Amino acid sequence: MTGFLSGFVLGLSLILAIGAQNAFILKQGLKQQHVFILCLICAISDAVLIIIGVFGFSLAINILPEVESFARYAGAIFLLVYGARSFYFAFNSNDALKESEVSKTSLAPAVLACLAFTWLNPHVYLDTLFLLGSVSTQYLDEQYQFALGATIASFVFFFSLGYGARLLAPIFNKPMAWKVLEFVIGCIMWLIAISLVIV
Repeated sequence: MTGFLSGFVLGLSLILAIGAQNAFILKQGLKQQHVFILCLICAISDAVLIIIGVFGFSLAINILPEVESFARYAGAIFLLVYGARSFYFAFNSNDALKESEVSKTSLAPAVLACLAFTWLNPHVYLDTLFLLGSVSTQYLDEQYQFALGATIASFVFFFSLGYGARLLAPIFNKPMAWKVLEFVIGCIMWLIAISLVIV
């Protein structure tokens, strides 16, 4: 159980940090659009990366450091574009962001955005492949339990965030609340993008 609990606690502490992916899931949860599939994509993606990191494939990134640079700049570009989109809605949209009148996002664009937030985010590679992978070496006899704990933490977090967002729905009946959310999301995405470029 030591390996499992360590993996769960570390995995949860890493994923709790506010980021573009979490902001996206929060927004979709508030809109109550494609919540299950998007949470599942995030959790499964994390699980794949956790398994790769824990069982030693992080060595491939050390051998090919240019992969990290590519992911960093690609992620920054994506975040800048999506952040600009959020700022546009924050300043130029009114009724379209009311919860009762919010436009329906089709499944395909939502899934593509979710995949981009997940796989173009270099922080997720640092957290799963490097940090979790390195810490797991302290539990060589419990690597399976460690990986399972970190994976379950990811599932618990994303589904709690996605479905728990509904509790905030009454607040977002007002257009101004949606404007503020879009503005905050835009700020988060641009700050993360800047941090990726200047590192």
